[in-house]
Amino acid sequence: MAPVNGEIERQVVVARLWQDHMDAEFPARLRGAELEGIDMVMLDADIAGCVTTWRNNDGSLETKSLRILRHCITELDKVLPLLTQAEEFRYYERLHQLATLTLQIDPRLTK
Repeated sequence: MAPVNGEIERQVVVARLWQDHMDAEFPARLRGAELEGIDMVMLDADIAGCVTTWRNNDGSLETKSLRILRHCITELDKVLPLLTQAEEFRYYERLHQLATLTLQIDPRLTK
């Protein structure tokens, strides 16, 4: 992912990534799968829920959601190297980008 400068640019990138994510099919092989003890469907759902909340709350998240995103990023860092199919890797790499950018945008993180 190319560096993102400024809040407006990040918001544009998040919006584009979110649309790409909404248009993508969940990787069939990962339905009901666990990698490294991580439920892949729940990982997707947790990040999607936080990003949706962030988008609906004008770029703000509660502390609980911030913790969830940080935890999800840690889990993604564990499972991404295990994804051998390009479609699966792209799907979860996009989630990683969404989670990371959403955390960077939250104004409470810049104070």
